[in-house]
Amino acid sequence: MCELITAEGFAYGYLKLTHCLRRKFHLIINKKKVYRLCKELDILRPQRKIKRKHPRRLARNRVITASNQLWEADLKYGYIAGEDRFFFIMPIIDVFDRCIVAYHIGLSCEAKDARVMSLPAMPKRMQRLSTSSAFTTKPGFIQQLNTYHRWNAINC
Repeated sequence: MCELITAEGFAYGYLKLTHCLRRKFHLIINKKKVYRLCKELDILRPQRKIKRKHPRRLARNRVITASNQLWEADLKYGYIAGEDRFFFIMPIIDVFDRCIVAYHIGLSCEAKDARVMSLPAMPKRMQRLSTSSAFTTKPGFIQQLNTYHRWNAINC
């Protein structure tokens, strides 16, 4: 058992050690026996701490009942070791169903990249807006999308 631990099992718990002993050395051994042996040899790994699940606190000030009511953008970056530079990933996520609406991957992430990414996402995901929906943008953004809203005579 000690040679197994020194070779590859230094990070193994007693359950994985049991499986390795059964598979490599064809031993008929119980997990409780391996636990006792690990305890005697003082190689028992500390018990993992169970991490508490944090509640999703996204959009606390809004009640979201359907898809496409609230999108959020997230920016992540990573390091490319061989080229000594960073890369950026920026997805737009629908808060209701947690699906990725659009994304940008590149060596830079600026406002123009976010605009170019969101332009094709709007017509794909936005259906005809109902009379109770509200959509706010900067002036001219909807005209760039070539998207038009039908107004009902009741609301005029």
